[in-house]
Order: sequence, then structure tokens, then C-alpha cells
Amino acid sequence: MLVTGVCFIMVTALVKTMGPRLPPGEAAFIRYAMGLVFLLPSLGALRDAHLTRRQWTLFSVRGLCHAGGVILWFYAMVRIPIAEVTAMGYLAPIYVTVGAAVFLGERLAARRIVAVVLGLVGAAIILRPGFREVSDGHMAMLLAAVVFAGSYLTAKVLADEVNAGVVVALLSVFVTIGLAPFAAADWVTPNVRELMFLAGVAVFATAGHYTMTLAFAAAPVTVTQPVTFLQLVWATLLGLVWFDEAVDIWVVLGGAVILGSVTFITWREAMLKRQVTPDAPATKG
Repeated sequence: MLVTGVCFIMVTALVKTMGPRLPPGEAAFIRYAMGLVFLLPSLGALRDAHLTRRQWTLFSVRGLCHAGGVILWFYAMVRIPIAEVTAMGYLAPIYVTVGAAVFLGERLAARRIVAVVLGLVGAAIILRPGFREVSDGHMAMLLAAVVFAGSYLTAKVLADEVNAGVVVALLSVFVTIGLAPFAAADWVTPNVRELMFLAGVAVFATAGHYTMTLAFAAAPVTVTQPVTFLQLVWATLLGLVWFDEAVDIWVVLGGAVILGSVTFITWREAMLKRQVTPDAPATKG
């Protein structure tokens, strides 16, 4: 998870350094198109998946949701400080909790309600409406977290039916397809520097997802989740040192509140599952 955090911070650093010359839809399209090369090892699994029409529909919906989220993220990244983008990104699991109750019929227990309220409080601390200007970059990031939550909810349904490698691979395929019209509608010919930056984004993003998968396989989410807070620490330091962005203690505090709520609900869910699951010696083969 430490390496994952470094990879994802490198993604944000490269996008912000590249600047806003390329439209966000085009920049995101080029990044995902370059990332398709990493799917070559998954071609066999894709061929053997034998997906149903319903599953293809779900993959299409997820791709469109994620494509919209990526465009909004690229838009926000070059307009507001890195620390604010990182902190507001923590809202996605909060929205997933609400979406799971509304669309998947999961019970919204008291612990989940507390976590959702704390997450919204954290967002209010970051934005501080009435005390500072809430820019279009902030609004884009708020909406991006909602759209990403829709993508994650769809992935949750698909993960119970389809191999994880296929889920990841088809996400890249459908996001690339979903981004293509936005890129074509406002195309600006990228220069060599921009192409190199976007290639770096594709490499670090893919590496980050891979190391995150290794972390989830090696340790419980209750162990790996708190480590993600270091991303906010590194984002704040990177913004200060590289982009000369002042440290905003309210952003750090709001991010901590949001991540604390996510960590709490993750821990509680793990405890409940442990109570329901019998100990190893009691498990019948």
C-alpha cells in the first residue's frame, strides 16, 4: 500500500505538471489508450470468459461512469491543489455505502449512517462554503467521487460473477471507448512532452492498481485502509515542494475526518464478518 500511494501520487504529479493545454477528455483518452498495452496478457482470460448480455451491459455502464469520473478528475487536477483532489477523492467509498443501500438493497445500519455523516462533515471542512470560494474544480471533484462510486458499485456486482482480471481489463477497454467521442469533439494535437507525461501516467496507474491488488491479497482491508492516509500527506508535501501550494490545515483535517469514517466502517464490517464466520478448527470441510 505504501508503494501504491507513491504510484498514485506520481499520477497526480504528472497530470498537474503537464498542465491544462490538452482538454481533459482527450488527455484521459490518450492515457487509457496507452494503458491498453498492459492488457495483452489478459486476452486469453477475456476469450474464455463467455460473458452474458447482461454482463456486457454492466461493463458498458461501468465504463461510461468511469470515463465521466476520469474526465472530471483530469479537469479538477489542473485547477485545484493536489491535496484537495486527494482528500475529496476519499469521498467515493462514502458514496458507495449510500449507493449500496439504495441500489443493491444493503442495510444502512447505524454505523454506516455515522460514517456517511462524518464523510460529509469532512467534505464541508475542506470546502468551507461561505468562508472561501468553491471553484468549478471543487465541484468537478465532488461529482467525480459520485461517478466513481457508481463505477465501484457496478464492479462490486461484476466481481461476484466474473474473474477479477477480466473486470480490470474490460474497464480499460470500455473507458477508452467511452472517452473517444469526448477526445474527438475537442482534439488538440499533443506534443512529445505531453505524450511522454501521459505514458508515465499509464505506467504508474497500472503499477498502482497491481500493487494495491497484492496488498489486498496479503493483508485485511482493516490493515491496508489506514495506510491510504499517507497519500494525503505525500500530496500535501508534493504540492508544497513542487507546485508551491500552501499547506491548508483544513484540507488535511477534512481529509482525515473522511478517511477516518471510511476506516471505521471498514473495521466494523470486518469485525461483523469475523463474528459470523466460524473459527478455522470449527469449519467443516
